[in-house]
Amino acid sequence: MIDKSALLQWLKEIDLRLKSRMTIVAVGGTAMTLLGLKPSTIDIDLCVTAKDKLKLESTAGKKFRVDFFTDGYIFSEQLPEDYVEKAKEILALKNLVVKALSPGDIIITKAARLNARDEEDIKSLVKFVAREELIERFSQVVGTYAGNEEQYRYHMEVILRRFYSQP
Repeated sequence: MIDKSALLQWLKEIDLRLKSRMTIVAVGGTAMTLLGLKPSTIDIDLCVTAKDKLKLESTAGKKFRVDFFTDGYIFSEQLPEDYVEKAKEILALKNLVVKALSPGDIIITKAARLNARDEEDIKSLVKFVAREELIERFSQVVGTYAGNEEQYRYHMEVILRRFYSQP
């Protein structure tokens, strides 16, 4: 398990090896750990621009298992273009700006799989996202889903029923 302290130390080490400036966005459990909503994560999930991916991969090392996503295509959804602006800045170093995906966008990405662990994560995120905001954000993403669209919609309905009272 990787806690926030270990994550931040690892990111600072990467910053020292980078030769150019880049912004990365932590997603999933990594984002939740950096936001202080989860004590640790089992792996590191990061989203970067396609042009920065190779640079970051070559400096990340083998200390942790790291999954890289590019240009807002996270797991099986393409997030709206403003996902980086909506993400919360966690750390600004010499060459690396680290952000955490917004709680609403984390819920959107977890809705695709929606297993028991995802539901636990969503339970701690919903207090930061209004129901209407989540519905609006989901409507911006739903047409980009790479899997079973009907199942994805159903998962969002489950989230709304389970974690938000109906209007």
